[in-house]
Amino acid sequence: MSTSRTRPHEIVERALELSTADGCVVIADEESTANLRWAGNALTTNGVTRGRTLTVIATVDGKEGTASGVVSRSAVTAADLEPLVRAAEAAARGAGPAEDAQPLVTGTPSSPDFTDAPAETSSAVFADFAPALGEAFARARAGGRELYGFANHELVSTYVGTSTGMRLRHDQPNGTLELNAKSPDRQRSAWAGRSTRDFKDVDPTVLDAELAVRLGWAERKIELPAGRYETLLPPTAVADLLIYQMWSAAARDAVEGRTVFSKPGGGTRLGEKLSELPLTLRSDPNAPGLESAPFVIAHSSGDDASVFDNGLPVPATEWIRDGQLARLTTTRHSAAMTGMPVAPGFGNLILDGGGDKSLEEMVAATERGLLLTCLWYIREVDPATLLLTGLTRDGVYLVENGRVVGEVNNFRFNESPVDLLSRASEAGRTEKTLPREWSDWFTRAAMPALRIPDFNMSSVSKGV
Repeated sequence: MSTSRTRPHEIVERALELSTADGCVVIADEESTANLRWAGNALTTNGVTRGRTLTVIATVDGKEGTASGVVSRSAVTAADLEPLVRAAEAAARGAGPAEDAQPLVTGTPSSPDFTDAPAETSSAVFADFAPALGEAFARARAGGRELYGFANHELVSTYVGTSTGMRLRHDQPNGTLELNAKSPDRQRSAWAGRSTRDFKDVDPTVLDAELAVRLGWAERKIELPAGRYETLLPPTAVADLLIYQMWSAAARDAVEGRTVFSKPGGGTRLGEKLSELPLTLRSDPNAPGLESAPFVIAHSSGDDASVFDNGLPVPATEWIRDGQLARLTTTRHSAAMTGMPVAPGFGNLILDGGGDKSLEEMVAATERGLLLTCLWYIREVDPATLLLTGLTRDGVYLVENGRVVGEVNNFRFNESPVDLLSRASEAGRTEKTLPREWSDWFTRAAMPALRIPDFNMSSVSKGV
């Protein structure tokens, strides 16, 4: 059997046949990507790639409990398949009982397309986008600015098979567009990004027009000191902060007193009011334009994931409801430990705040404040408060009397997203956005802009 010519579902079936463990989960990820890159108003590179990764999870029942062994490898050949299965079994037999051990999932209906060939992307995904990009280059050239950036489209077909008879398949498209405009002297820079499933809903000429306006704002430079400023956080910045918040929302960690969601003296902050605004933070695998896997795909175990939960249905979940903390992430194991409902990790993230204003309308209603473009280099300072630090990038603008009057220097910030929610005074219209900092790991988000009356710009950053 040559795996390069064998369909993924056949690889899964063969690996399951080879298994001699008490339980086995096999995950085949078939990935294809297409990309374009450009610099100085000209296309520089483009390409298409293909790849396959196979993950085998073996479980072995012993006197002291069930152990698991996980081995993942790419470019697996027919000769590699049996050694891969045996390696997972050896890892399981050599491990102690798995703390998160649960019976493998059963009862999930099989995917009707499990035996179909994997979906693949190609350069054809850019059929409409590429001509529009050429038009954007021409406009930028005529306007005295240079465009840099890339467009990337990825399509992953994931096949999950288990020794309990489960056969599931999910196709996940991910597209990202990042566009950076610079003045010829490189003294002014502006960024815009978009997330897309198929590049049919993104127009680079619209982004170029937006960036031209921002470069115009940057012609006037204003120096401001560190301090607390009324600040408009655009959807991309809100997404980056709340994604990190959700990565820190494991129920077990909260119960054990290790996170911002731990209650002083014991317990969790579930049910606590986190914001006076009617904010609802939710995930939904069927959200239009943000569709994600409707079942758990876990290549390894951790605080918020368990290999034993592979195939478990993922329902729509409200993490914060009308400003109140409603749910923390749990596996079946941590749910049993904490007494909380099972709430698998999220494949998308949506914040609804009840507002209907665009970011431009929020700017028009600002007497004096800062307008950010995006955040980057976000790092955790204190897990107990979820204090994060990071930098502003590619444009911080001063707003006075409803108008942007110039560009100010960049800052380092120190803020907790949980604390920001409690201080937010206004939420705008929810819109699909691209998290800039976490776009390599997470792209499916819809957020509103948030008005923060006193965002903490802790120091001036001269190097960005």
